[in-house]
Amino acid sequence: MTASLNSSINSGWVDYGPKFRTPGPVCKLLRLIAFAAVADLSPPAMCIAAWAWQSQPAHRLLLLFNRDEYHSRPTQPAGWWAAEEAEGKEILGGRDELGGGTWLGCTRDGKLAFLTNVREPSTLVGAKSRGELPVRFLQGNQCPLEYAEEIAKEADQYNGFNLVLADVHSGNMAYISNRPEGDPVVQKVLPGFHVLSNSAIDCPWPKMLRLGQSFNRFLATQDGAEFSLQEMVEELMMDPVKADRSAVPDTGVDPDWEYQLSSIFIDTEKGQARYGTRSMTALAVKFNGEVTFYERYLESNLWKENLMQFELEMSQWEDLRGTSNISPKTR
Repeated sequence: MTASLNSSINSGWVDYGPKFRTPGPVCKLLRLIAFAAVADLSPPAMCIAAWAWQSQPAHRLLLLFNRDEYHSRPTQPAGWWAAEEAEGKEILGGRDELGGGTWLGCTRDGKLAFLTNVREPSTLVGAKSRGELPVRFLQGNQCPLEYAEEIAKEADQYNGFNLVLADVHSGNMAYISNRPEGDPVVQKVLPGFHVLSNSAIDCPWPKMLRLGQSFNRFLATQDGAEFSLQEMVEELMMDPVKADRSAVPDTGVDPDWEYQLSSIFIDTEKGQARYGTRSMTALAVKFNGEVTFYERYLESNLWKENLMQFELEMSQWEDLRGTSNISPKTR
């Protein structure tokens, strides 16, 4: 597969300023009670990502990411919010209002992190929130491999996860997973096409193969031409086709549930709770430092859109190919 896809407490809110408000303890507790009343808390979020890393003529990185979750779980759409452990630094990404973390985020200095959970039949009670893992990297100063190796030392404190970390400036990307249990995997991610869902990176799950192949085909047909991220999301990430029942992976969960999760775009129910794709994200980083972040997200049963663009902070507008003194505004 790798080779082939190469406020206050009374009000319930804490206000950190005009750009970021986060639920306070009372609000979090009430939301958690409401969420738990309709959802079985045991199945984790099921996400899928595909990306082209240092393999396209106009982009250092192209990333697609679907976040699947219970519709009742309170979530903030993507936006800029303050990094609590790094004064003056901001993170762009969605926000889980219960755990406070994120599943995908990036910064103006070229750091990127995204997370998927590993599907398994049971979970660790009292485990740390996996959503904190991308945030810690984004607000810190470590390179991808250094951070991955640090997390490996505490990996047993979390339920199963896959974490991809990148520094666009240096061209370094790393992957860490704490599964299999007791033996964390840390590796460098090489240039090329990659896919990740709820098992190991680039493993041959049907939905991963399907997305990897359709992503590769889509880029091949563009032949270097400009295309919109919205177009790419609509064509690739809204695919509802499920795998053959005989081909779904055996992860230890109920086979019927496994089948419902076998499509790239998910819309189903578990008990009385609606579950499925809550947001679709596309991220493009050009060699000149221009970044486009597109998100389509579900809010109150309506699909809404976010489109944000910014320029990476680069010394003398250094081009990501290595050529210096080139301003992105002139390209």
